[in-house]
This record gives sequence, C-alpha cells and structure tokens, in this order.
Amino acid sequence: MSAAPPLPLAGLKVVELCQNVAGPYAGLVLSQLGAEVAKVERPGAGDDTRQWRPPAWEGESTMFMSMNAGKRSVALDLREEGDRDRLWELIDEADVLLQSWRPGSLARAGFGADAVTARCPSLIYCSVTAFGDEGPLAAEPGYDPLIQAFCGLMAVTGEPGGNPVRVGTSIIDMGTGMWAAIAVLSALSRRAADGSGAVIDTSLLETGLGWVPYQIASFLASGAEPAPMGSGMPMLVPYQAFKTARGAIVIAAGNDALWRKLCQAIERPDLGSDPELATNPQRIAARDRVVAELERTLATRTAAEWQVVLREAGVPTSVVHSVGEAIDHPQSRATGMLGPVEHDRIADLRLLGLPFKLDGRRPRPQGPAPDLDAG
Repeated sequence: MSAAPPLPLAGLKVVELCQNVAGPYAGLVLSQLGAEVAKVERPGAGDDTRQWRPPAWEGESTMFMSMNAGKRSVALDLREEGDRDRLWELIDEADVLLQSWRPGSLARAGFGADAVTARCPSLIYCSVTAFGDEGPLAAEPGYDPLIQAFCGLMAVTGEPGGNPVRVGTSIIDMGTGMWAAIAVLSALSRRAADGSGAVIDTSLLETGLGWVPYQIASFLASGAEPAPMGSGMPMLVPYQAFKTARGAIVIAAGNDALWRKLCQAIERPDLGSDPELATNPQRIAARDRVVAELERTLATRTAAEWQVVLREAGVPTSVVHSVGEAIDHPQSRATGMLGPVEHDRIADLRLLGLPFKLDGRRPRPQGPAPDLDAG
C-alpha cells in the first residue's frame, strides 16, 4: 500500500495568539490541514477555555480539547523581555500569525501588524476581533451570544412571541474562525505566486452580519423586520419541524411537486388538490391553515414511521435527532467524521475531522489538545 500523500499545509508554521473559540478554531482548521500550530498561552492559566468545565473528559475541558487538538502549547508572558524574545523567535520561523487580542493591545506589547510585517514581510498576519478594528465599539469585548444579539441573528431565532434564543452552538465564533482560515489560505495562495505577505482583519460582527444575508435583503426590500419562526422559513411552506405521536420530524417540501407528493403520502389528497394551496405563495398566505392541517395528520404516527413513508414517496425529511442519536446513526458513522485520537489519559478519545475529504482522505486532528506549556 502506498503511503498517504502529505497534507496540503505540511511544513507550514503558525503562531496562534488566541483564546476562547474563534481564533483557536482557525488554528484548528490549519492544524488539521497539516500546519504546525504553536499556541501561545498565559503562564499558569492558559486559554480561558481550559476552565470551561463541566463538562470534562477525564478532567479536561471538552471545549478546549475540541478547539485545540493537534497544537503545541507555549506559555509566554509578554511583559517579560525573555518571553518577548522567545515570541519573536517563533514569529521569525512562522508563515502565519493568528491573533485575537483587543485592537491595539498587541501593538502596545510590540507585536502589532506594522511591527511584525516590517520585520517579516512575507508573513500572513491575521487579526480576529469582536467588532472590527474601526468604529465606536472597536475596543469592546465580544463573545458569541453578544454578537448573535447584536447582528440580528437572535431576533430571528426561536418561537414566535417567545424569548430571544441563541443558536445552540458557537456559530459566530466558529464561523469567524472559518473565515479567518479561508482568508489565510487565500493569502498563502497569493504569496506562492508573488512572495508577498498580507494583513487580514476579520471579526465576529462581520460573521454575524454575514449569516443573515437574505433577512437583510428582505428588510431592505420590504421594510418589514424579519421575525422568529421556530423551525420554519418565511419563503417556503411547509418547510419546518412537526410534532408527531412520538418525536418530531422536519419536512422540507421545497416546491409544488413535493407538496403534492407529501399530501399523497400522508393520505391528504384534499390538501394536494386544493386550488388555494397549489403554489408556494398561496401556501405562505395560508401558512397557519397548512401547518395546522399537517400537524393534525402527523400526530397520528411516530416520527420514525412517517420518515419511512415520506422517504418512500421522495419527500425530503429527517427525524429530529439528539446529538447522541446523530453521531450513532449509520450514515454519520459512514462519513467517518469522528475518529480516534491518541491520548495519554483518555483511552477512547474521539474527535471530529474537517467536513471534507481531499483525494478520499479526511483531514483529522494530528494529536490531542496540548497540556499547558508542553511544547
């Protein structure tokens, strides 16, 4: 059997001056693509997420291990001259620097973009901030739920008339990390062509605004504020979750032909032949009636039973799984997303690889999250 080809970023060196989720997620992506990531942490305490527990796995924060697998840890206090010298040594050898300090604070420590790129002109310097590097809130701290609230995402999430609801994962943080990684890869591609470095700025706020594009366009077009719709969507009916006799099921009848297939499959030909429900705009106008009729019928069987019926009819559908059910499903297992990672203390550690394959090979963590200052 031939040896696996090297990962695309093998040999690339990254210095990560980040904590929490957004910047470390960018470092995680680059690491799983083969880069060597040196994570710079505070002596004694390290990344804040080391203390984000429970939950923990053999005493280790599951958040920290999820965001930092495969990196090495270097503890440095930038108030100390010797540690600043050590950071310069890391930067001099690096291709990429990721940093998520508040705007201006790393520059005051002597490691701002101007100073670093003057010394290392081919370096890719990527800054991740909360609100961006300009504007009245540029110096403010930011966390995922704050930006979900600020950018309007929380205003369109949850049930109508209910309390504001945060999306149930750190979508702003990880989205920002993803954009940072994409920007770094773009800059590396340009550097391969002309040798030039780059200064990249991205922020949680920009990611948050980027996650509500059609809601913004809808507001600009109509002047009407988008509102929460539970699991539904404003421009399609039916396209949401429904309760059943046991469990919930999502039905995505995204066109008129699927609507008719749905009605036939659930033995409601009266709905499928109703001229007032024939087109999607008509069903949107009659949303409450359509949803009520479907709920009444779907309540007669379980979600699992309806899934069989609807899939046989060619109607896109899924049972609403728990996280445990999702990762244990044969289809999820077939993707190979979860894989074992060797760990000195956790014999059964499994972590996710990246959600794509290169030549049939999924990029995976190159090791566990590091102990603080383990090198």
